[in-house]
Amino acid sequence: MTERQSLWRPTRRRLTDTLLAALAPVAVSVLALGGLSIWTVLGNAGGPARITVTGGRLFLPTGDTPETAVFFRITNTGGSADRLLRVTSTGTDGATRLSRHRMTGAGSASARTVTSVPVPAGDSVAMSPDSLDVIVPANPDWRIGDLVTFTLHFERGGAVRSDAVVDRPGQGGT
Repeated sequence: MTERQSLWRPTRRRLTDTLLAALAPVAVSVLALGGLSIWTVLGNAGGPARITVTGGRLFLPTGDTPETAVFFRITNTGGSADRLLRVTSTGTDGATRLSRHRMTGAGSASARTVTSVPVPAGDSVAMSPDSLDVIVPANPDWRIGDLVTFTLHFERGGAVRSDAVVDRPGQGGT
């Protein structure tokens, strides 16, 4: 073999093959980074959900009303989304249910039971008579200012206890 034959000479084909071999790992890395970014934006990465529940208000039932509503402010300061699954209380007789109210026009509204409530990472959910609430059986013994303890059960954050003050509709913050 001569010295001239043993030297590597760049040809167009060799350069193309070398460039493609170098670009393949770069392309795979870009795709992986994009997938991880989407995963993070959707709340599947980061720290765990950190849930606090404040501002509990329980509407004083009027007349023979068999049910009333309770409202909370749920804040998630964690890095992952969570979901409110149910609310329980030893201070009520019977089952509670999550409900969403929607205005249907002409001043009327409809309510429907929901199975869960999303609580995004770094965000809050403020329950109100115009949006979400918890429907509870009415107790005729409740008086303005009474505190009723509720336990909110979250998918990732577990159980969080919070008191709700009995109040009249239209008073306080709601």
